[in-house]
Amino acid sequence: MAAVEARLPGVPADGILIGDKKYSGVTLTLDNCLLSPERLERTPSSDHGLAPDTEEQLRREGCERIQAAGILLRLPQVAMATGQILFQRFFYCKSFIKHCVESVAMACVHLASKIEEEPRRIRDVLNVFHRLRQIQEGRPQSPLSLDAGYIALKSQVIKAERRVLKELGFCVHVKHPHKIIVMYLQVLECEKNSKLVQMAWNYMNDSLRTDVFLRFSAESVSCACIYLSARTLQIPLPSEPPWFLLFGATEEELRDICHRILRLYTLPRVPLSSLQQCVSKCRQALEVSRVTGGVQPNGTPNLVDPPASFSPASKTGVLPTPPTHTHTH
Repeated sequence: MAAVEARLPGVPADGILIGDKKYSGVTLTLDNCLLSPERLERTPSSDHGLAPDTEEQLRREGCERIQAAGILLRLPQVAMATGQILFQRFFYCKSFIKHCVESVAMACVHLASKIEEEPRRIRDVLNVFHRLRQIQEGRPQSPLSLDAGYIALKSQVIKAERRVLKELGFCVHVKHPHKIIVMYLQVLECEKNSKLVQMAWNYMNDSLRTDVFLRFSAESVSCACIYLSARTLQIPLPSEPPWFLLFGATEEELRDICHRILRLYTLPRVPLSSLQQCVSKCRQALEVSRVTGGVQPNGTPNLVDPPASFSPASKTGVLPTPPTHTHTH
């Protein structure tokens, strides 16, 4: 995708200095969706003390909830893929310690359904996740009560959806590898091999549970799924020169992607409730550290003894009278 650059009106060509950086415009490109190695190695959750394995399992469980919810909501696979990639992107911006994994997963499903023009009511999304939670916990089926708890949960999901949009800078476009895999198999003249096509498709869907789409382009992930499937089924593909060079991929990339996909099958299955208990422990430890250390995790000093005149509600002076709204039915 070619980059689209928008110049800010009234700004010189060389930009304006804000702080220690110069800004001259906004560049929109899908390359912005690939994260730098520094951001990938150190996540906000790890900064808050969450173990890497626990974070990886939380990502997998969250994505599996999105996939299962999408099936029950009869969403197309591209919508479920969009929701999972948005979920992965968000938690490289924010921490699992600070944000509820289920609320963000519900928000990503609701947002993805609108992005892919298959909108679903937020009430349906809440009901589906409620049903999935009952199945996992082995509880008898019961409908979600329309009480104050439902209203609070709905509000929480709406706020989470807004937070996802804000943190991603409203850049929610996703380049899906579904069509790319089919096209590559046609170029390799393997599109009639149903086993190869199905296995590559399955690996691609499973790869959504990992962060490979934040590390590599959709083209490289497509090549890796074909590469892994051909090796599993022992199907020879052109090697002189290697076929994947035609599509701009390298063997090092393919091996890295394959390793991350295969690792998914070796991770122990841990219930989401147990993972949430680990998150709660980290949250409590973080709170204790914040209170006893006198410094918040972001380095801001705590206001231990606020002055007597301190008021977060308003400044001195007379408060303006709120306007009166007339509703017409």
